[in-house]
Amino acid sequence: MLHCWRIDWVNGDSMKAVVLCGGEGTRLRPYTYIVPKPMLWLGGRHILEYTIEHLRKSGIKDITLSVGYLKEQIMNHFEDGSKFGVNIDYFVEDEALFTAGALYPHKDKLKDERFLVFMGDHVTNINIEKFIKTHEKTGAVATIAAKKKKVSLEYGIIDGDEKTKIINGFEEKPVVNYLINTGMYLLEPKALEYIKPKEDFAKNVFPRMLKANEKLGFYKFSREYWIDIGRVKDYERMRELFSVIDLARDLSPPLDMYEE
Repeated sequence: MLHCWRIDWVNGDSMKAVVLCGGEGTRLRPYTYIVPKPMLWLGGRHILEYTIEHLRKSGIKDITLSVGYLKEQIMNHFEDGSKFGVNIDYFVEDEALFTAGALYPHKDKLKDERFLVFMGDHVTNINIEKFIKTHEKTGAVATIAAKKKKVSLEYGIIDGDEKTKIINGFEEKPVVNYLINTGMYLLEPKALEYIKPKEDFAKNVFPRMLKANEKLGFYKFSREYWIDIGRVKDYERMRELFSVIDLARDLSPPLDMYEE
């Protein structure tokens, strides 16, 4: 089974998670012409089932699925969540609302307590307890789960003097380490004040928060795996890998397609 870390909730309190499942998955065509991304098969299961299971085993049982494109397939399969051991309700997107915009019509339903945001086409076993503790320690209004990724530039880099036109240094296709945004967020209700219709967290909401001097934190995780199945080559690579390794069991070392 997925390697999960169960949260020891204080005073029996729980937390809601919103999983964004409304996108058309255009980068995954032709697979997504008749199936929404979260319902694609991987290792004998639907992609979204891995996220639901991980949340449940981490102690999070109140889950909202924000659905849009081919929503009936998701809603008919997961229903109220009882057969998966969780409580599921739905935000229905009648048009493309983007990652943050999907929450905008439902801000009143989310205003009472902090909540998690996950993506419906990702598979991860992130340590949610550590994610929460980091968020609480920093006192941030929003915390982004971040993972290190090596990026190899396609070209050689020239360090030159613009005036003399003399090259001082040269590096062929350097490899740079970055902390990337994994699309997993922990938000305080105050973060909802910065969400507007049809906007994206990364492009619009988080920059707006920083401009307003709100504290934006990050939780860096490394041992846990995170898989973004957003493109055809990613999906086909993971299907091939899942035919050899059953991700429903503990992986040692952890699987991470972004660390070569």
